[in-house]
Amino acid sequence: MSVDDEYIYDEESGEWRPAADIVAEAEAARQVRDAAGNSLADGDSVTLIKDLKVKGANQTLKQGTVIRSIRLTDNPDEIDCRHETIKGLVLRTEFVRKR
Repeated sequence: MSVDDEYIYDEESGEWRPAADIVAEAEAARQVRDAAGNSLADGDSVTLIKDLKVKGANQTLKQGTVIRSIRLTDNPDEIDCRHETIKGLVLRTEFVRKR
């Protein structure tokens, strides 16, 4: 039995829906987007759109700073990245724009 043959009961609509449709909707909802609405993926480079104070590092990352090789997290509102002076940096997607 393939995914195309399976149906799942959708409690919100009260209907039986194809499993493939529900999987596609879940993947679309999980997409990570930057401040401008561009889709982000692992390995992308982003630019900061405002100055950000980094907690615990006593440092401010300036607007226009380029962050390379981002990694997506389980939270679609956050990305994991490294800066040459800060390891283990997590940024909110609302403060970055894809390059």
